[in-house]
Amino acid sequence: MNNKFLYLIFSLNCFAFSAQAVELCGTVRQGEILVGKAAPGEEVTFNDKRIATTADGRFLLAFGRDEINNQKLRVTGALGGGAAYEFAVAPGEWDIQNITGVPPRKVTPSDSDLEAIQLEGKVVGAALKELGDNPAWTSGFIRPVEGRISGKFGGQRIMNKVPKSPHRGMDIAAKEGTPVKAAADGKITLAYPDLFYSGNTVIIDHGFGLQTIYAHLKDMNVKRGDTVKQGDIIGSVGKTGRVTGPHLHWGASLRDVRFNPQSLLDMNKNQEKCFTL
Repeated sequence: MNNKFLYLIFSLNCFAFSAQAVELCGTVRQGEILVGKAAPGEEVTFNDKRIATTADGRFLLAFGRDEINNQKLRVTGALGGGAAYEFAVAPGEWDIQNITGVPPRKVTPSDSDLEAIQLEGKVVGAALKELGDNPAWTSGFIRPVEGRISGKFGGQRIMNKVPKSPHRGMDIAAKEGTPVKAAADGKITLAYPDLFYSGNTVIIDHGFGLQTIYAHLKDMNVKRGDTVKQGDIIGSVGKTGRVTGPHLHWGASLRDVRFNPQSLLDMNKNQEKCFTL
């Protein structure tokens, strides 16, 4: 996305007093994460909620797969006053598949399945609401495992005319037992066995509400509360949960907004895609 297009999709309603200009690095599109930069000491509010900033003024914004509302960013200067911006989010492109003849149980879960699904939602949801104050994400991210991308973020299946939830991560196919690495430094907020969909699942908190998710693991080498460094082995590729073969489901969430984990890898080079509001 070039700067010309960015200016086209931005409708800036801006009033400025003492706050300095804000820089954003990344792509303003559904499913993406951006790194912002305000002046040190300034307060940043995104969609009417105050968000954390580093000592040098950096912060994170993410857009969900189906985000359609205009986004509101406000920066308040240390001496009062500030600037407010309103901007649109460009649409993403998603793979939609219509599948018929699927066994009914895979489309409409049984009562016992529903109980397991509700448990999974509860434990994963609680982990994703943790807001660590250590900005470990500033060091960048690596792919947790090498392999073929067998499922992309945002894809959706319509089974027997019933729309299923869009895919909320990236699937990386690899041989069962392949080591899975922590994508960045962080703290383990979930290491839970045998979840209904996700199987053995690990979640790492990287600070400021940013977490990465590692699902379908064969085994887990960590427990809740552990701290890990980028590249540490947290488990291995498996086929636990609802899967058809061994792979790692790698997900990402910022303040409970799921986004494409590929954009975490792009953060390493987003300095080439920065613009100023």
